[in-house]
Amino acid sequence: MSPTRRDILKGAAAFGIGVVAPVSRGTMNNEITRFKMKFAPHFGMFENHAGKDPVDQLKFAADEGFHAWEDNGMGGRPASEQERIAQAMTKLGITMGVFVVNMSTAWSPTLTTGNKDSLDKFLGECKAAVEVAKRVNAKWMTVVPGTLAERLELGYQTAHVIDALRRGAEIFEPHDQVMVLEPLNPWTDHPGLFLTKIPQAFEVCRGVDSPSCKILMDLYHQQITEGNLIPNMDTAWSEIAYFQIGDNPGRNEPLTGEINYRNVFKHILEKGFQGVLGMEHGNSAGGKEGERKVIDAYHSCEQI
Repeated sequence: MSPTRRDILKGAAAFGIGVVAPVSRGTMNNEITRFKMKFAPHFGMFENHAGKDPVDQLKFAADEGFHAWEDNGMGGRPASEQERIAQAMTKLGITMGVFVVNMSTAWSPTLTTGNKDSLDKFLGECKAAVEVAKRVNAKWMTVVPGTLAERLELGYQTAHVIDALRRGAEIFEPHDQVMVLEPLNPWTDHPGLFLTKIPQAFEVCRGVDSPSCKILMDLYHQQITEGNLIPNMDTAWSEIAYFQIGDNPGRNEPLTGEINYRNVFKHILEKGFQGVLGMEHGNSAGGKEGERKVIDAYHSCEQI
């Protein structure tokens, strides 16, 4: 989740270096193969095929075998549009993935400072997110704890974040909803943020000690920050509730960068993960051909 993500979500026009052989789109009955895993596209990713209407985009994705979706900006949509989207997802058998809880408090030193006004604003966002989640049948919501606080030791900041997230968890727990904490890379996209690594997120979640506070492991961000994806995944497994996908460099679909997504998906599947994996990346090529390349990449990587 980032301030520039709106552009990413519309699909990057830059060409990637990966080459993906076309994957068979059907069986003898000309039916699309349903993905085993809950890969979740986002609005704009298949716009050239489906058009701009959100429901038409959902229908296209379902026809291509996807059965999950995510929308970082869902909380900012009118309630009537949220309801329309939710009705379509229910009809199509699509699981709703994450939206972002704290759009307005993620990019400043809010939860790290212990400041009461900042905490109150965050808790207000959590309460509003509960209602959005109910409306769209969402279980998971992204939280970014904010930037580092200057002139304050990291240990104090960690304690403030844990305290704030405990308060947030108390809001989500009665509704069986989960805020997922997303570490973001400080080198390419997000300098100055508090939460950057999976071991750090693990420490915070253990400190909060709530089923409503878990980790969102964004594989693109963590490849940049620390690598070691599978070992970190295994060590933090008890606290991981959600994944997001993007290759590096370029933050485009699998097979365009350095991450061995065939191995990574195989490992996640073998561990029994049944949750959502958000396709939070751009398209390495434009137009319908670029959209087809994204779909083929996921079919190729899931042939394990």
